[in-house]
Amino acid sequence: MGRVSAVLYGLFSYAVFLVSFLYAVGFIADLWVPKTIDSGGGAPLVPALVTDIALLTLFAMQHSVMARPSFKRWWMRYVPQSVERSTYVLAASLVLLLMFWQWQPLPGRVWAVSGPSADIVWGLYALGWAVVLVSTFFISHAHLFGIQQIFDHWRGHAPKDPAFQLNGLYRHVRHPIMLGFVIAFWSAPEMSWGRLLFAVASTGYILIALQFEEHDLIASFGSRYREYKAHVPMLVPRLRRAVRKADVDATQPDRGLR
Repeated sequence: MGRVSAVLYGLFSYAVFLVSFLYAVGFIADLWVPKTIDSGGGAPLVPALVTDIALLTLFAMQHSVMARPSFKRWWMRYVPQSVERSTYVLAASLVLLLMFWQWQPLPGRVWAVSGPSADIVWGLYALGWAVVLVSTFFISHAHLFGIQQIFDHWRGHAPKDPAFQLNGLYRHVRHPIMLGFVIAFWSAPEMSWGRLLFAVASTGYILIALQFEEHDLIASFGSRYREYKAHVPMLVPRLRRAVRKADVDATQPDRGLR
């Protein structure tokens, strides 16, 4: 792929991601956007439930299969390495947009709060999304969404994997992005059955997917990540001093990354 076309493709993929991310905030909140998690539909209960489960399964399969190193090795025979990450981001965003479009609301309310309690829950909802976004910058936002790769290609630089980093919230939990999602998914002043299905399925997927991701991270960073895993919880912060990268490095006889 040429340099100009790679940059344009990568920027387009990132723009689609931004649209899907911002739409997700309104979709799950049942606010601001034309089609939300509790609007539209009218399908009978069983077809609606089957449709929603199928959409959630499609997202889980796309998100997990395309993230596996074995799949990446296979499909980079056909997709240039410079836009591999951008293609993953684009595919994930398009599946999300499909879910928003085809989601069928499930009637009824599981719980509802109002007044100051609702304000607190809305605050948690905003906090969850803020944690998601901010955490991407504690590692490498540009690399995570394929921007760095396309501009490295533009400059003629060889692609390189990000180094082991331990910044910000990553000193307290190993997966703050996923923690932010869980907080946002469950922070509902009015919890419908449809949103409960979304929250339960998404949280279950996160807990399962993190097991595979941890395996890949150990394969990439070796004993350094094992030491990090031993000191820092996966999702729930502990009331203790934050771990520093030096604390992890000090236990390792060699400082090279695998």
